Amino acid sequence: MTPPPDKSISHRAVFFCSIAKGKSRVRNFLSADDPMSSVNAFRSMGIAVNTEKDGLIISGKGLHGLSEPKNVIDCGNSGTTMRLLTGLLSGNPFMSILNGDKSLRQRPMSRVIEPCTEMGAYIRARDRNRFPPIAIIGKPLFPLNYRMPVASAQLKSALILAALYAEGTSQITECAPSRDHTERMLPSFGATISAENLRISIKGIPELHAQEIDIPGDFSSAAFFIAAGLTVRNAEVLIRNCGINKTRTGLIDVITAMGGYIKTENIRTVSGEPVADIVCRYSPDLKAVTVSGEDIPLLIDEFPVLTLLATQAEGKTEIRNAGELRVKESDRIRAMAENLRALGAEIKEFDDGMEIMGKTPLKGTRVSSFGDHRIAMAMAVAGLIADGETVIEGTSSVRISFPDFFDILEKLRK
Repeated sequence: MTPPPDKSISHRAVFFCSIAKGKSRVRNFLSADDPMSSVNAFRSMGIAVNTEKDGLIISGKGLHGLSEPKNVIDCGNSGTTMRLLTGLLSGNPFMSILNGDKSLRQRPMSRVIEPCTEMGAYIRARDRNRFPPIAIIGKPLFPLNYRMPVASAQLKSALILAALYAEGTSQITECAPSRDHTERMLPSFGATISAENLRISIKGIPELHAQEIDIPGDFSSAAFFIAAGLTVRNAEVLIRNCGINKTRTGLIDVITAMGGYIKTENIRTVSGEPVADIVCRYSPDLKAVTVSGEDIPLLIDEFPVLTLLATQAEGKTEIRNAGELRVKESDRIRAMAENLRALGAEIKEFDDGMEIMGKTPLKGTRVSSFGDHRIAMAMAVAGLIADGETVIEGTSSVRISFPDFFDILEKLRK
């Protein structure tokens, strides 16, 4: 199978092409709900985005070419859209209001609002500047010297975007590595940005120029089929054209430590991103592992898959330092604990993770997606290996990132 285009890179391509001068072409764009929230946001600010068979043509107007939106910008369920827009709009001299669906309105935004306010933007949000909706009046920004309190690619990218509008050089220091798609992509547009030893330097007020971008397959979406390949009896799955950025593929390292069969082949570079084909096979002798600390940001979206794999591994798997997962599209720690217990797994839940005892035969039952696309897809894989019928409530959320997921899963089953 070929995974859908990378969601994180699709978002960033829309942002950077929109503030670059000229027509950019984005091939293999993910036309799912979340990235389309970013597309519609820029359309509302005067950017022409035309769809083609193989992607998008974006007519950017430069760093200062956006227009004030006439209505509230609807970010849907997309935290990436809202957080990156907060950074970007902090330096644009007009008023904008960002809102989203019920789930997004419950996700914390203060971690982005506070540093952008320090840079000079006027920002107000609900519940003492903690939650959406967010009202922004952009101002001329000051350079930033900021140490991030959490490892978050969304926060980092939002601050990099704000730094583009600040005269001078800003520095952002991470507490642990997080996804580096922004740092990889922006220099090709003409930005001056460097990263070394968790410190990122950005020179403000660059002139950005249109580019052609090819987006690889999304490793986080491929992870569900990797899990199926490892746990469905006698399975073997070949996943083509998948991004293997080292800030995204912590799951491969964990699977290797568990003794699972997973290999990368045909490694190459596409638009600055490493890409490969991934082969995985049924691995009945998985062993428990401990995952914590700097491992967590490298597999933050793969947590549901990891917990499922842990139920099929011999021994006690412990996952800690993952408290960030309680404020994703759902409380993913609670959601996976409840669903896996319903399937018969032995789970101990912590504030920042969980302990999973294996190896456990799973039994089909009724489970919930909790409105979270990644929970829904993980439960579909669990249903493949569980004895009996599994019913998943709320699977419409899957269209946020992987509209064809169930069709591809069914084809592989046959």
